[in-house]
Amino acid sequence: MKRSLMIFFLLLAMQWAKADEGMWLPYLLGQQVYNDMVKKGLKLTKEQLYSINKASLKDAIIIFGGGCTGEIVSSQGLIFTNHHCGYDAIAGASTVAHNYLKDGFFAKTRQQEIPAARLSVQFLVKVEDVTEQVNDTLEGLSGQERLRLQQQVFADIVKKAVDSTDYEAKVLPMFKGNQFLLFVYQRYKDIRLVAAPPESIGKFGGDTDNWEWPRHTGDFSVFRVYADKNGQPAEYSADNVPLKPKYFLPVSLKGVKENDYAMLFGYPGSTNRYETSYGVNLKTSVENPAIVHLRDIRLKYMFERMKNDPAIKLKLASAYARIANYWKFFDGETRQLLKYNVEEQKREQEAAFEKWAQGKPAYQGLLKDYAKIYEEWRPYAKHRIYINEGILGSPLAAFAASLQAVEKALTQPGMPADAVQKSLQAADKARKAFLEDEDQPSDQKILAATCQQFYTDIAPAQHPIGFYDAVKAKFGNLKDDNTFRLWAAALMHSTFIFNDEKWAAFMAHPDAVTLQTDPAFAYASAFVKNYTGKYLPLHTRFVLQNNDLDRAYMKGLMEMSPGKKWYPDANFSMRLTYGQVKPYEPRDAVHYDYVCTMAGVMEKYKPGDYEFDLPEKYIDLYRKKDFGPYKDAKRNDMVVCFITTNDITGGNSGSPVLNGNGELIGLAFDGNYEALSHKIQFDQVYNRTICVDIRYVLWCIDKLGGATNIINELKIVK
Repeated sequence: MKRSLMIFFLLLAMQWAKADEGMWLPYLLGQQVYNDMVKKGLKLTKEQLYSINKASLKDAIIIFGGGCTGEIVSSQGLIFTNHHCGYDAIAGASTVAHNYLKDGFFAKTRQQEIPAARLSVQFLVKVEDVTEQVNDTLEGLSGQERLRLQQQVFADIVKKAVDSTDYEAKVLPMFKGNQFLLFVYQRYKDIRLVAAPPESIGKFGGDTDNWEWPRHTGDFSVFRVYADKNGQPAEYSADNVPLKPKYFLPVSLKGVKENDYAMLFGYPGSTNRYETSYGVNLKTSVENPAIVHLRDIRLKYMFERMKNDPAIKLKLASAYARIANYWKFFDGETRQLLKYNVEEQKREQEAAFEKWAQGKPAYQGLLKDYAKIYEEWRPYAKHRIYINEGILGSPLAAFAASLQAVEKALTQPGMPADAVQKSLQAADKARKAFLEDEDQPSDQKILAATCQQFYTDIAPAQHPIGFYDAVKAKFGNLKDDNTFRLWAAALMHSTFIFNDEKWAAFMAHPDAVTLQTDPAFAYASAFVKNYTGKYLPLHTRFVLQNNDLDRAYMKGLMEMSPGKKWYPDANFSMRLTYGQVKPYEPRDAVHYDYVCTMAGVMEKYKPGDYEFDLPEKYIDLYRKKDFGPYKDAKRNDMVVCFITTNDITGGNSGSPVLNGNGELIGLAFDGNYEALSHKIQFDQVYNRTICVDIRYVLWCIDKLGGATNIINELKIVK
C-alpha cells in the first residue's frame, strides 16, 4: 500500500512539474506546449518566437564558439554570453602585463575592441524535416551498414542544402534516430572582445561554489560580431563593420519576482533522458567514478602550480576550468542518480514497457538484448575512461599520440607522395601550440600518476604487452610511487618533443625509427594502439548495437504513450524551455530564496583568497551603495543572481533568460547541485537554473567598468 501511494504521489508531482521539463524545438512547437507557455505568462505569438519569413526571437540567438549560446543585444551586433564561454578568448587576449582575466576589460570605443582569434558565431537560417529522405535510404538496415549509409545520405542532404551559398548545415537525429532534421547556419568569423569583468567577479566562488546555490557569480562577457560592408561573413579586417542583425533583444530593468514567467532560448548540448537502467548502472558504478578520480589527479597537480604563479595560472586557466567544471558535475550526477534511485525508476518503466510489448515482435525482448550487450562491454568500460581521461590526460601524452599521423605517413604503403610533408607541417604547427600551453612540472606529475593508476586499476590482461615489465626492469618496483616518478622524469628529459634541435633534425630528415623510439611517442602509442586494436572494436560494436536498440525502444515508448508531450534529447540544436522564478527547499529546515544579492557577495568576500577576493573598486562602490538605476527596490540592494525552474544542460551557458514579453532579464550559466541527474532524468522538485541578473551585468559594465558607451547602445526597458 505504501509503495502504491509513493508511486501515485510521484506521478502526481510529475504532472505538476511537467510544464517546466522539456527542451522544445521552436520549429516544431506544439499547440499544447504553446498554450501552456501562454498560461504561465508568455505574451508573444508563435511567429514572434520562430519565423523563417520574418525577424523573430530565434534570429537573436547564436551558437557562440563551439559549445555555448550567445544573444544579440543591439542593432550594432553586440553579443552577451557567459564569462566562462568567453574565457578562452579573454585569456588569449591577455598577457602578464595586460592581464584581462585578472583585471577585466571594458572597451570605451570600437577601436579598443580586441579581435578574438579562432572565435566564431553561427546564426540559424532555417530548419527542415528530412526524415522521409533519410528513411528511404535506411529502411530495414542496422549496425555498421546503417551508420555508413546514414553518413552518406546526411552528406548528400547537406551538400544540396548549402549549394552555391556560404551556409553550413548538418543533419541531426531526433528521438534516437526516429526523426531527422536539417539545420542550416551562417557563420561569422570576425568576433571581437568588448568587455569582461575581472575574473574575481566573472568567476567569483570558483570551484567551491560551482553548481551551488546561492551563487554570486557575475558570469558574463561581451563581444561584437563584425561583417563586411554588405553585412556578409568575412575574415577579420580593419574595414569590417558591426553586423546589423535581423533581430536583437531588448533589455529589461524590471527585475524578477516569485512565479514570474521565464523562458530560455539556446543550444543545450546533450541529454540522455530515455536512457535504460543498464546505462544508468554503468554510469554510476564504473564511468563517472573513474572520470572523477582521474580528473581529481590532474586538477591537483595543475592547481599546485597555478596558485603561486600568475603566469602559470594564466597559461593553465582555460584547461583547468574545463576539467574542473565537469569534475564536479560527474561527481554530483552520480550522487543524485543514486540518491533518487533513478536506476530503479528506469527498471519500473522498463517493466511496464515489457508488459506492453508482449505479442509485439518489433519490441518484445528488447530489454534482454540490452542486458546482453552491456554485460559484454562492461569489463572494458573502465579501460576506455582510463585511456581518455588518464593516459591522454597528460598534455604531453596527448600530443605524442597525435604523432601517429606522422608514423602512418612514414610507414604505410600506398600513401600519397605529399603525405609525409603534410603530416610534418601539421605536427610542427601543433607542437608550437602545445608548447605555448605546456607546463612541464605539472604535466610530469600527471604523467607519472595516471600511468600508475592504469597499472593499479585496469586488469593486467588489458595492459599493453611488455610496457610495465620494461618500466619495472629500469626504474624499480611497480608498487612504489617513486618508480613512476623516476620513469616520468626520464621520459620528459629524453623526448625530442621538448628539444628544439632534435625536433628540427627530425623535421628535416624524418624517419620512423627515430619517432617510434622516442619515449613519449612510444608510451602514448603503446597504450593507444593497445586500446584501438583490441578494445575499440568492442566499443564500436557495443555502440552500434545500443543505437539500434535505442531507436526501437524509443519508438516503442512513443507508441505506448501517444498522448504524452514528447521532446527529443538535447543535441546542440536550438531549443526553448520555459518555467518560473521559484525558490526551493533542498533539505530539511533549509529554504533557498529565488534571488541573492551583493550583500551575500560581501559575506563571502575573503581578501587575497583564490576564489573569493574582490577588486577594491567593487568594495568601494558597494559601501557607497552606488547601485545607480540597477538597484532592486524591494531588496534595497543589487540582485546578483536568480533561479528558475527551466530545463537546461551544458551548451545552454550564455542562454538569454527572457520574460513574457521577450525582454532580456538574465543570462543562464549553471544548474544546481541537487539536480545534477538532469542529463539522465529531470528532477521535478529540485531542478533550478542559475542565472546572473541582467541588472548586475549592466551595473558591472557601467559602474565598475565605466563603459557607458555599451549601456547607451542597448534598448533598455524600464
